[in-house]
Amino acid sequence: MKWETRISKLLGIKYPIIQGGLAYLAYADLAAAVSNAGGLGQITAMSLSSADELRNEIRKLRKMTTNPFGVNFAIGEHGRPFEHMVEVAIEEKVPVISVTGGNPKKVLDMVKEQPIKKLVLVAARRQAEKAEELGADAVMVVGQDGGGHLGRSDVGTFTLTPQVVENVSIPVIASGGIVDGRGMLAALALGAEGIEMGTRFIATKECVHAHPIYKQAIIDADENSTVVIKRTLGTPARALKNPWTDKILNVEKEDGGYEALKNFISGDANKRYIYDGKAEEGFGWSGQGAARIHDLPSVKELIGTMVLEAEKIKEKL
Repeated sequence: MKWETRISKLLGIKYPIIQGGLAYLAYADLAAAVSNAGGLGQITAMSLSSADELRNEIRKLRKMTTNPFGVNFAIGEHGRPFEHMVEVAIEEKVPVISVTGGNPKKVLDMVKEQPIKKLVLVAARRQAEKAEELGADAVMVVGQDGGGHLGRSDVGTFTLTPQVVENVSIPVIASGGIVDGRGMLAALALGAEGIEMGTRFIATKECVHAHPIYKQAIIDADENSTVVIKRTLGTPARALKNPWTDKILNVEKEDGGYEALKNFISGDANKRYIYDGKAEEGFGWSGQGAARIHDLPSVKELIGTMVLEAEKIKEKL
């Protein structure tokens, strides 16, 4: 099967498979494994504490792969400054950046004159149209199936992807609920020219920062194992259902507001679970696609299996 699409050509990768930003998890180890396997690995910039840390992570990654990679900027974290991190990406001449979680205009303006490919995560057709107007080279479309932060509407990936494809001229990358070759081929059938996966890459050997308890919870999940938290704050996000998310939802039912929720939804609470495996004291992001994840392969094995599965299905069809 010919895997060349506008996305693979734009990014210079063998397969149109992109690893999501993955807060506190997407560092050089995982990114290098994805890029070496023919996809696009990414470092998560805003999970690092300083510009120097980002610079060191980029240089570490470059020692581990000669293939293209990206740096993700999750810019919606309570107004935390990100400009100094973007400057590092420019200075280090990273080939690709992605912008998630907020208005991408400032980031896109900063890199406008640079030979950096620009991806923007969107959760609505209008957001995709605006991203194209602002200069994005491609948009990543996340439906309600996805893990982590989502759009405010309940539109799924299968409905949203073709809507965006029909209304922008730049390439579209489908995200949310995609974990295997079936999902990849389905995304291409919907008009997408690539896919982004987050949850599936957590359950791999090279996602070394994720605690085994977190990975096993993803593997054990079924279609009812995730919940959407933070709806009352206008920033809905999908996580694995556990005692901690039960507490969050109870606070939301009582209209507690941000002050009542902030300690429950903090980065520290996230890290207590994903780093330390403390399900009673924190939470971990996950998409609904976890129900289709049953193993813990290497990234190379995962991508190879996905490609083979998609090719077999296409041949059967």
